[in-house]
Amino acid sequence: MTSDPIADMLTRVRNAQAARHLKVDVPGSKLKTEIARILKEEGFILNFKVAEEGAKRTIKIYLKYGAANEPAIAHLERVSRPGCRVYVGQSEIPRVLGGLGINILTTPRGVMTGKAAHREGVGGEILCQVW
Repeated sequence: MTSDPIADMLTRVRNAQAARHLKVDVPGSKLKTEIARILKEEGFILNFKVAEEGAKRTIKIYLKYGAANEPAIAHLERVSRPGCRVYVGQSEIPRVLGGLGINILTTPRGVMTGKAAHREGVGGEILCQVW
């Protein structure tokens, strides 16, 4: 059992892209499903599927590559950790790579990107940064 399941998911995606795999399976949860949904909406992955086998839930993430077989995700970094949580207000949400990347936040209104949280006028915990 890992102490930080979100970091485990991000590491699995990073490692699968480094090995040029087409898909990666991660143990499922509602939060991880929402992170995968945002990655798909923002164009960092092709698709994802939630497979339930009895009580176990697995998320199959289909990775995206460019024309020269370079990964769509250049950088995937965990920001808030179990030992050091990072919370920001609406006005303090940082821009990632001058607006080319995204933050993924958990807010009182659900999991969303930094841009969406700023638009909604809410802050929250920064889970990760992607570019």
